[in-house]
Amino acid sequence: MIKKTLACAIVVALAGCGESTPKNTEQTVKTAEVKTAEVKAAVNYPETKKGTVVDEYFGEKVADPYRWLEDDMSDETAQWVKAENDVTFSYLKNIPYRDELKTTLEKLMNYEKVTAPFEEGEYTYFYKNDGLQNQYVVYRKKGDSEAEVFLDPNTFSSDGTTSMSGLTFTEDGTLAAYQISEGGSDWRKIIIIDTATKQPIEEALVDVKFSGIAWLGNEGFYYSSYDKPKGSELSAKTDQHKVYYHKLGTAQADDQLIYGGTEAQKHRYIGAEVTRDNRYLIIAASTSTSGNKLFIKDLTKSDSELVTILDNTESDTSIIDNDGSKLYLVTNLNAPNMRVVTVDAADPRPENWQDLIPETDNVLSISKGGDYFFAKYMVDAISQVKQYDKSGKLVRDISLPGVGTAYGFSGKHDAQTLYYSFTNYTTPGNTYSFDVESGKSDVYRKSGAKFNSEDYISEQVFYTSKDGTKVPMIISYKKGTELNGKNPTILYGYGGFNVSLTPSYSPTVAAWLEHGGVYAVANIRGGGEYGKAWHVNGTQLKKQNVFDDFIAAAEYLNEKQYSSPDYLAVRGGSNGGLLVGAVMTQRPELFKVALPAVGVLDMLRYHTFTAGAGWAYDYGTSEQSKEMFDYLKGYSPVHNVKAGVSYPATLVTTGDHDDRVVPAHSFKFAAELQEKGAKQNPYLIRIETNAGHGAGTPTSKVIDMYADIYGFTLYNMGVKSL
Repeated sequence: MIKKTLACAIVVALAGCGESTPKNTEQTVKTAEVKTAEVKAAVNYPETKKGTVVDEYFGEKVADPYRWLEDDMSDETAQWVKAENDVTFSYLKNIPYRDELKTTLEKLMNYEKVTAPFEEGEYTYFYKNDGLQNQYVVYRKKGDSEAEVFLDPNTFSSDGTTSMSGLTFTEDGTLAAYQISEGGSDWRKIIIIDTATKQPIEEALVDVKFSGIAWLGNEGFYYSSYDKPKGSELSAKTDQHKVYYHKLGTAQADDQLIYGGTEAQKHRYIGAEVTRDNRYLIIAASTSTSGNKLFIKDLTKSDSELVTILDNTESDTSIIDNDGSKLYLVTNLNAPNMRVVTVDAADPRPENWQDLIPETDNVLSISKGGDYFFAKYMVDAISQVKQYDKSGKLVRDISLPGVGTAYGFSGKHDAQTLYYSFTNYTTPGNTYSFDVESGKSDVYRKSGAKFNSEDYISEQVFYTSKDGTKVPMIISYKKGTELNGKNPTILYGYGGFNVSLTPSYSPTVAAWLEHGGVYAVANIRGGGEYGKAWHVNGTQLKKQNVFDDFIAAAEYLNEKQYSSPDYLAVRGGSNGGLLVGAVMTQRPELFKVALPAVGVLDMLRYHTFTAGAGWAYDYGTSEQSKEMFDYLKGYSPVHNVKAGVSYPATLVTTGDHDDRVVPAHSFKFAAELQEKGAKQNPYLIRIETNAGHGAGTPTSKVIDMYADIYGFTLYNMGVKSL
C-alpha cells in the first residue's frame, strides 16, 4: 500500500473456450414461484442456454455450461443482461416501500460534506459535495478570499459516471495531474493542467491502469500501466505492469520505459514514487496482492542504477520518508505487526536496518506530517494513535474523541497544523485540527449528517469460531430494540487481502438502522485486524477459516436473539462477495437473504481474467496442485450450487464495466441459482450499466442501488410496511 502508490494498485487490483451461439435469451423463459412470509409473486427467469464446455483438472472433468457469459463483447451476453435486468427490476418495482427507502437514503445523504484542507502552492484546496452531487467537487481559495471551483467532475459526463481520482500537484503547486475513470473502469486517462488557468497543457495520457502519479520537479512524472490487451479490455488478462516516465511536452508514445519491460522484471503490480526532495526514485514490484520487492535509484546522478533493497516478495515494505540519504521504511519483515526502520541509502539491505519504532502486539500503520511520524495502531479494530519524532522518541499519546477510527494525521514536511477525522458506525465523521507541537486538537468542521447518534447503540462483542478462535464483531442498532430474534439484520464481512474493517459512519448503513435494522460487522480472519498471522490464517488451504468465522458470527447473532434465520441477511462485496457465496451455499438454512456484490465466485477461473492472477497469494489457483484444485472446487460458489436446495433469497449485484472482478462471476452464479435452486425463493441479478467495481459510483446510482438492496431484503423477510 510504495505505500500509497503500490498498495493502492495492489489492493484495488483486488481481487475461454469457444462454444456455439446461445439462443435469444429474451424469448424463452421458465417460471419459478417466489414466496415470503406474507407475499407471493411469480418470477419468470430468462432461460440461460447451457453450453458443452468441459475443462480437465488433474484428470477430473469439470463442466462449465455458462462459459459463453464470459464474453462481455457478444450480443448474446448483452441480450442476457437486458433480459435479467428486465426480470429483476420488474420484481423490485413491486416492493411497496421501495420509494420510501429511497427517500430515507436521499435524506441521510443530502448534507454538505467537506474534506480536510490541504496546501498546494499559493492555494488551500478541499473537496466538497453539496449533498446529492454525483461526484465531489475540488475547490480552492487563496488567503481569505472566497473559494472557487477548481475541478468539477460532475461536468465530465451527463450522468455522473465519469469520476476523478489521484489528483497530484507539483511541489510548487503550479501544475497538477489527475486521473479519470469512465463508466467505472479501472482503465484511466491522465489529464495534466496548469493550475493558474485550470486548463490542460497537452493531450491526455490514455490506457493507464493501477497507477499513481509521481512528479519529478516540474519536468514530468512517473506512472504505471499495462500494454492494452487484445480482445476485451474489460476481461482480458493483464499481468505485466510497467513504469514509464512522461516528460511534459512530449508524446505518450515517446514515454521512457523505466521498469517492467523484460521477462526478469515482469510483475503484476509496479508502483513508482519520488522522495519529497526529488533525490530518489523508489520502485516497488509485486507478483501478488501481498509482498513486494523494493528498489531505489539516485536521481541526482544521471548514470545511476536501480539499487536493490529487497529482492524477494516475502514482506510488505515501503519507504515512507527520507532525510538526505537516511531512509525511513515501514515493514513487516521479521515483524508481522509492522515496524519502522532506518537505513542509509548507500547500503539499504535489511541486515543494515535499525528499528526506529519497534513492533508491538498491535498492528501498525504510519503517516507523516510536520516532520513527525504518527503511529496508528489497531486494538481489536479500534484506533489508537501515538506521535513520534524522527529519532523514534515518543512525543505523546494522542487522545481521540471516542472509540472508533481515526483517519488522517498526514501533511507536508513543514506543516504546523494537520487534520484528522474520527468516526464509528453511529458517529458521523467530524474533522479535527491538530497542532503538531502542542498536541492540541480542536473541532475543525462538525459533520452536517442528519443522524442523531444518541438514538443508537454500537457495541463490540467477541464470539468463538469453529476452531476456538476468538473473533470480534461490532453490532449497531437503535436504542430500545428488543432482542427477540425478529429484527431484520445485515451481517457484513470481507475476510481477505489483509483488509481491516474498522468502524466508520455511512449514510447507507444509517438508513438501515433508522428503519429498525441491526447491522453487524465481523472482523474475520483473512483480514489484517491482528496482523500477518490473522491474514495468512484465512488464505489458500486455510480459506475455510474465513467462512467458519462468518458462519459462527451468524450463529452468535441468532443465539443471542439479535436476529434469527428468518430475519438474517448476509452481505459482502468483491472478496466479500465470495464470502457470501460460500456461506450461503455451505449453510443456506442460516440466512433468509444473501447479497453478494461484485463477487469472486468462480474460483477455478478467477485468475484468467484481468489482473486476477495476482490474487493467488490469498486463494491459490486451480492449476498449482491437485490439492489446491480440490480445495477451491470444494467451496467455489459457482461449483457448489446443488439442485433442489432452498437457498436464501438472493440479489446478486454487479456492474457491466467491472474490469477488476469481471461480471461473468456474478452472471454464472445467478444462472446456476436460477437453474438449480428450489423455487420458493427468488434468485435475481441486478446489473448496473455503465458501472464498474464501485469506486466513483455516482450518488444517484448509490441511492437507487441501496433502495433496491434494502427493499429486496425486507420484502423477503416478510416485512409489509416500514
